[in-house]
Amino acid sequence: GSEGWTEGKVTVNDSLGALGRTVGQLYSQEKNSEMAHVLYNDQQPPEEFGGTGGDNGESHGGHTKGVVLLDKNQGFWLVHSTPHFPPEQQGGQYYYPSSGVNNGQNFICVTYPLDRFQTIGEQLQINQPNVYNCDVPESLASLVPALATLCSKNRQHGRISPHMRAESNRSVTLTSKDGTDFISFAKGASFDDDLYHSWVAPTLQSDLLVQFWVRSTGILPSDCSRGWKVLDITLINPGQTFTFKATQDHSKWAVSPKAASRGAKGGWVCVGDINRNEAEERRGGGTVCLQDPVVWKAYRTAALECEACGGGTTEC
Repeated sequence: GSEGWTEGKVTVNDSLGALGRTVGQLYSQEKNSEMAHVLYNDQQPPEEFGGTGGDNGESHGGHTKGVVLLDKNQGFWLVHSTPHFPPEQQGGQYYYPSSGVNNGQNFICVTYPLDRFQTIGEQLQINQPNVYNCDVPESLASLVPALATLCSKNRQHGRISPHMRAESNRSVTLTSKDGTDFISFAKGASFDDDLYHSWVAPTLQSDLLVQFWVRSTGILPSDCSRGWKVLDITLINPGQTFTFKATQDHSKWAVSPKAASRGAKGGWVCVGDINRNEAEERRGGGTVCLQDPVVWKAYRTAALECEACGGGTTEC
């Protein structure tokens, strides 16, 4: 009955949960010459929680949030939706913000071999992230120059130069350490269009149901033009536990309405950091997609009601 969802043993803000144990590795040692990290968030942590303070409103760079942590063998790339997270490494302690508890959030964390992180760094350059904390030691800089560049730009002016990569957008296949293929979609400000309808749906050759933060201005309505149906989710129930509205969910994910079958290109799930609104058409960010029947069923059954094209509500 849980459709593939498992209830966590602890809450999301517990340092012993999956998120806490994964990101917490960053704080468990002093500066390590064998490990590199890059923390980026358009809403960086406030000063009292190991942030550098300053403007905690939206940054002008990408609307993009994540953590990269790697050593000379492997690492993980976490893409998420939580503002003010995680704290800077120098703060010395894992902390999950109370503001990230009230609404739904999402996280996709994948372990990749070292040789994927140059490509991940290039994707991040397209995203134009607000990098607020990073360290790429010399021993790793030559292996992941794109991450080293992100980090050095951050040190120079705390802001990514908007001209670091010429591409307005790029999708790449990233194969995880255990051999699972993920597709990373990264767009920059110059892309100037909706991530999901103009790019992800036609690339995956799949209609999409999209969950995103709707308590914002300039929300893009469901769009059935140009051969693809991209519907805004309005009501959610993960794992048949409890039902809540999209207005209570800050996460950003998309799921194919139909399963993968021969000849049909369904069965996709994408988790990312971009909303469907006008302002974010002109900001960097992206999503990471995979085609897995168990993950697809979990997300597909979570989407109950959607906005129909032309208005009104329909069963997703």
